[in-house]
Amino acid sequence: MRGASGIPVGLGLSMAGMAPANMVESAIRAEELGFDSVWSFEAWGSDAFTPLAAIAARTSGIKVGTAIAQIAGRSPGATAMTTLTLQELSGGRFELGLGVSGPQVVEGWHGVPFSRPLLAMREYVSVLRAALAGDQRVEFAGEMYQVPYRGADATGLGKPLRSTLPGHPETPILIAAIGPKNIALAVDIADGLLPYLWSPTRWERAWGKALTNAPDGFRVVPTVFAAVGPDLDACRDAVRPRIAMHVGGMGSRTKNFYKDLIMRYGYEDEAQHIQDLFLAGDRAGSTAAVSDALVDDLALLGPIGRIADQCDAWMDGPITSVIVEPMGPGAMEAVAEVWHR
Repeated sequence: MRGASGIPVGLGLSMAGMAPANMVESAIRAEELGFDSVWSFEAWGSDAFTPLAAIAARTSGIKVGTAIAQIAGRSPGATAMTTLTLQELSGGRFELGLGVSGPQVVEGWHGVPFSRPLLAMREYVSVLRAALAGDQRVEFAGEMYQVPYRGADATGLGKPLRSTLPGHPETPILIAAIGPKNIALAVDIADGLLPYLWSPTRWERAWGKALTNAPDGFRVVPTVFAAVGPDLDACRDAVRPRIAMHVGGMGSRTKNFYKDLIMRYGYEDEAQHIQDLFLAGDRAGSTAAVSDALVDDLALLGPIGRIADQCDAWMDGPITSVIVEPMGPGAMEAVAEVWHR
């Protein structure tokens, strides 16, 4: 499905609490409604890849992608195997979105150090591209990754290997990034960017300089919350908790990438207030501190006609496609109606 501007529209399957089986049914419905793609995610519950295998088996043309898969959760070789398998099973419909996550998840769930994330991503993608090419034995000698492994505790028996599956070097690799250094890295090594909490009115304040050097064909694919209904205030209230959680709780007081992004947009005092309340345990107060202006800036809200008007701003700038994350039942159909206009 494409909007009036020709921008493809995907469906984000990252609604909080969505069971994997419901993700499959939602994806089937998304294909019926004409969405271009469906995107899964992982935090510390359902993994990002398994639902896509089930979705690919139950659909025929819709693209499937991860937005995002955490690199700390699997080696580059494991991600290459999963990617090649999904490409074979889906008929080449898979797109790979990667992210470094953050120290709370990397160290708290995966049990590995959150160390030098930019270097880790750069080396990870290098190994991954060599493995996905499928035309050579993979060898890589980096600071974070060595293939074959040749550390002091190595057996010495490891040898370079090539995948037994056909290569899929055409697989798009997109990186989730919101900080300037991460964005610059994505521009340098990836096929596209997966931004979160994108502002269609203030994106240049936070993203413009970092995207200046993006090559032709570089994709910018933000995720946007969508709450559809006749009561605008109720729609805003449906989105407020998600923004408060990211700005207030997705990170520590001193390291929260989402809070930093909102501050770069110009909401410095508001972002600080949201975080202060959240970390003090006042979740309700933190949610209430998310202003109408901030919600309106980051989400598609209200009656269908209002959302159609909002879409004009979202179709401006460097966006090449968009992932819509509906909030609440019936929102998927409403979003489809808007884009069919």
